[in-house]
Amino acid sequence: MKGRIPVSAEAARPSIADVRSALKSAMAQLREAGVPSHTLAAELLLMHALGRDRTWLYSNPDAPLSPSESLEFSTLIARRAAGEPTQYLTGKQEFWGLEFEVTPAVLIPRPETEHVVEVALERLGARGIKIDLATGAPSPKLRIADVGTGSGCIAVALAHELPHAEIIATDISAPALEVAGRNAARHRAADRIEFREADLLAAVIEPSSHDSRVAGHQLRIFDLIVSNPPYVARDGSAQLAREIVEHEPHSALFGGPTGVEIYQRLIGEAAPALRAGGILVLELGYDSGERVRAMLDAQNCWTRIAITHDLAGIPRVIAAERS
Repeated sequence: MKGRIPVSAEAARPSIADVRSALKSAMAQLREAGVPSHTLAAELLLMHALGRDRTWLYSNPDAPLSPSESLEFSTLIARRAAGEPTQYLTGKQEFWGLEFEVTPAVLIPRPETEHVVEVALERLGARGIKIDLATGAPSPKLRIADVGTGSGCIAVALAHELPHAEIIATDISAPALEVAGRNAARHRAADRIEFREADLLAAVIEPSSHDSRVAGHQLRIFDLIVSNPPYVARDGSAQLAREIVEHEPHSALFGGPTGVEIYQRLIGEAAPALRAGGILVLELGYDSGERVRAMLDAQNCWTRIAITHDLAGIPRVIAAERS
């Protein structure tokens, strides 16, 4: 039409005016992009963009968004539609009822990993209580190692539940340890968790070159060793979601050609590092339970070997005690 002024596609896009329309538009965009749990993702990203909680969102559906809030939310939705995990966009994830900082340097904590904490506490039994119920005296300090700590979620959760525990948390990634350190500080556990850059237990069972709260012996002896190790087979990326393969750290995902090689190393290093009656608790990868059990059986120094299933009935955690 003569005299018509061209309008760019960006300018023609309807502006997001309020909470209700923002959510509706975002949910549609994420659903079209095939994002799982698109409704939850849209809610979390809008909460993050506005600095509000879910109750406020649904109590104020007509609240207007400022131009800067609309731009930030639209940018977050576009990034999520392109595959970036919601947790990396918001910078946080809940685990064990605690909020953890997460960045692309660390694996995103999963609810299933909480079973590692549950099994560890169950196996500790009375040792996990700060006061001896029979005598009223303080219980002996617990020495714990968290191998491949990542965000520090397991170490911090155990420190939260076990105030008489001293924990060493290792990881091969210095950036991951920085995140874990901030999480320990956030939850007031930094004075009881020592972070070490190390491959599995290497820096723990070898002589320490500097003083530490649990030094004093050439061999560290622990009451409990826990780990959520890398357990995906090297060629198993096709079975993982796009968000995981493209954005989460591969060093925390892939455990070797078959995915179980790291268990062999970890079990071998854990045996001399645990005191008699000490406990080993490991998260399991898909279909690895019986193979890992066979590794424990082959060493002939483990007892009370048991596998725990998650809520979906999948073998999720294996635990054993040093005989």
